[in-house]
Amino acid sequence: MEYQTLTSIDTATTLQKNEIADFLYTHLDQYGDKKEDIMKCLDYALSSFGHQGGFVVMARENNEIKGAVVVNQTGMSGYIPDNILVYIAVHSDQRGKGVGKELMKKAISMAKGDIALHVEPDNPAKFLYEKLGFTNKYLEMRLKK
Repeated sequence: MEYQTLTSIDTATTLQKNEIADFLYTHLDQYGDKKEDIMKCLDYALSSFGHQGGFVVMARENNEIKGAVVVNQTGMSGYIPDNILVYIAVHSDQRGKGVGKELMKKAISMAKGDIALHVEPDNPAKFLYEKLGFTNKYLEMRLKK
């Protein structure tokens, strides 16, 4: 497995972002979002604007994406974690082989500051996050308008 990183410095093309978004849309399963929302996240993570940013880490095999993680910087250090892990997905033929763990380890090492993520209580990946040191400090509540 080969690992590749994209940041705002890399000036990702629309084609690259679409490839990542298509992968995430397909492999996030029931935990996913619409492709247009995934594209917004990628635009933010790979933006060169100073108030935005983040990065993408991908696992590739035979030039095909087999896993991807997207982290957005919050710009709110101190009172909200510096980073939010927005998406992580592993191709179904690679699950249980350590690809997700390796993606997480690379994302953790790249992130400057704390990282937050949201996970559904029934998501099997929750156990991986806990093994890597993530804790559940708060119960998230949302008001939909």
